[in-house]
Amino acid sequence: MNILLWHVHGSWTTAFVQGPHTYLVPVTPDRGPDGLGRARTFSWPESVREVTPAELADAAVDLVILQRPHEAELAERWLGRRPGRDVPAVYLEHNAPDGAVPLTRHPCADRDDLTIVHVTHFNRLFWDSGRTRAEVIEHGIVDPGHLYTGALPRAAVVVNEPIRRGRYTGTDLLPELSRAVPLDVFGMRTQGVGEQLGLSEDRCRAYELPQRDLHRAMAERRLYLHPVRWTSLGLSLLEAMHLGMPVVALAATEAVEAVPPGTGILSTRPEVLARAALHYLNEPQAAAEDGARARQCALERYGLKRFLDDWERLMTEVRS
Repeated sequence: MNILLWHVHGSWTTAFVQGPHTYLVPVTPDRGPDGLGRARTFSWPESVREVTPAELADAAVDLVILQRPHEAELAERWLGRRPGRDVPAVYLEHNAPDGAVPLTRHPCADRDDLTIVHVTHFNRLFWDSGRTRAEVIEHGIVDPGHLYTGALPRAAVVVNEPIRRGRYTGTDLLPELSRAVPLDVFGMRTQGVGEQLGLSEDRCRAYELPQRDLHRAMAERRLYLHPVRWTSLGLSLLEAMHLGMPVVALAATEAVEAVPPGTGILSTRPEVLARAALHYLNEPQAAAEDGARARQCALERYGLKRFLDDWERLMTEVRS
C-alpha cells in the first residue's frame, strides 16, 4: 500500500513507518512545514520515500493520512484527488482540543467520508467530532531498550519551547520542583530557561540534544519529571518508561491512564510531586524498581506491534 502523509510529528511517524508499506512524504525545496521530507534526526527505513508535489500528481496513492486542517486542500491540489472522496483518508488528531475545551468542535466534525483517529482516549472524549466516526489508536514506541542507570541525582524534564508554551507545559512549576530535585531540561529551544525562571545553573540546566543522544542522557537521570498541564500525551513520558525510568507526573489529561500504580507518582498537587521526586532522589533502589515496572507496563500497552496491528486493522476497514 502507498500511504501519503506529511512529516509533522517525528516521534509518532518513526513508529508508524515501521510497518510493511511504502510511505510517501512530501518534500519541497525549502523543506518547510509542508515539505520537510525524510527525518534528519530519527531513523526511518528505506520504505519512506520523498515525493515532490509535481510527482504526486501521477503517484499511486492508496490512503491519505491528514494531520492538519489545511492538508486536505494541499492533497487535493497536489494529487488532483479529494481525500475521503476520490482516495480513502483518515484524519490523525495528535492534539488535545484548545480554547473553549468542552465546546471545541473538531475541524472534521460531521463528515461521512473519513475517520478521525485520536492518539488517546482523553482526546476522543474532549473533542466534539459530531457524526464523524472517531477511533482511538494509542501510541506505539520503538523500544530504545532498558538503558536506565539513574546515576545522576537529577530529574529529566523533556519539553520543547518551555518558555513560549509556559503554563501549557508547566514551566511555571519548575522553580518549586527544582527546590526538591535539580532539573535537566531537554528539548528544542530550551536554552536560557533556568535564567528566565530565576534559577541557578545547578538547579536547572538546559540541553538541546540530537534524538540519537537523548534517550541515553535521559536514562542517566534518577527520574523523569512530567509537569505538563495540557497536552495530548507527551511521547517523551512513554519513552522514559520504556527506558526504565520512574515517573513523577502531573495527573492531567492522559497521564492518569499511562502511568499505573507502582511505576511512579501522579498528583495534581505540585508539593506531592516534589516529595515524590525527593524520595526517588534519596532512594535509588526504589527508583530502579518502579522504573522497571514502568518499562514492563509501557511495553505491554504502548508496544510497537500492538500499534502497527491496530493501524493495519483500521486501514483495511477504511479502504474496504
